[in-house]
Amino acid sequence: MKQDVQKRCLTIQDYSCLGRCSLTVALPVISALGIETVGVPTALFSNHTAFPSWKMKDLADDVLPFIDQWKGYQTHFDCIYTGYLAEGQGKLVEEIFARLRKEDTLIVVDPAFADHGKIYSGFGRDHIDEMRRLCEQADLIVPNLTEACALLDLPYHGDSVSTIYAKDMVASLSHLGPRFVVLSGLTFQDTGEVGCAIFDRDRGQKFIYTTQDLGGTYHGAGDTFCSAIVGALLNGIRIEKAVEIAHDFVHKSIQYNIQDGVDGLLYGLEFERALPNLIKDVTSEKRRSLIN
Repeated sequence: MKQDVQKRCLTIQDYSCLGRCSLTVALPVISALGIETVGVPTALFSNHTAFPSWKMKDLADDVLPFIDQWKGYQTHFDCIYTGYLAEGQGKLVEEIFARLRKEDTLIVVDPAFADHGKIYSGFGRDHIDEMRRLCEQADLIVPNLTEACALLDLPYHGDSVSTIYAKDMVASLSHLGPRFVVLSGLTFQDTGEVGCAIFDRDRGQKFIYTTQDLGGTYHGAGDTFCSAIVGALLNGIRIEKAVEIAHDFVHKSIQYNIQDGVDGLLYGLEFERALPNLIKDVTSEKRRSLIN
């Protein structure tokens, strides 16, 4: 598509009414970067599952009939981005890929099934296999280290890693099929900083990006991070710079949480206050890319 034509992203995730995660993060973050963002909820939650209790309505049976309503409208998606999916919904997403993917559609998969060495409750081997199949069809995958180890059938030894290990892991993950791999949520042993590893297979380049560890647990931080990457990529920004901008966005959001004393586990990141920083960074990098 032409650079001046607005791009359109379809994101397929659950919708949690209270607590910033999944669609309640993806829709505003990607939209703020000038992308038309179409959300398809796979489930509706009263609040996310880190709260002591919640109510949920499964919407999976409605997804394909909803999508079928778009037939005849020549709806083109520049990106299809998946986040948290319930058990068995991987096959549903594969069908969406088959129906809507075009040659120039960017497929982004955030596996979102585990963290800190533990698989989320309710998920078994079948779900991991489904996520692996989605990753095989993706252009970009954004797992954390627990998910990466599960996808590759490797033992998990903690999120504190060496730079060499992180770079080896992103290269190994690329063998699943994606061009771009971003391994998130890492703590680097030599500096104690947090960050991620990036691999662009076509260019044969690996990158590490880190910032100061501010501490705390923030539900939906991965959703915020991945959504910002998607928005930056759709603005024509290279993967390594897109990840840097997204990481800084999450870092700034955490600073607002700390400043305001907001519980990040329950209420997620104060990303709304950091959106001006994200927009500024993407706009500046986009302008710089056009000049160069």
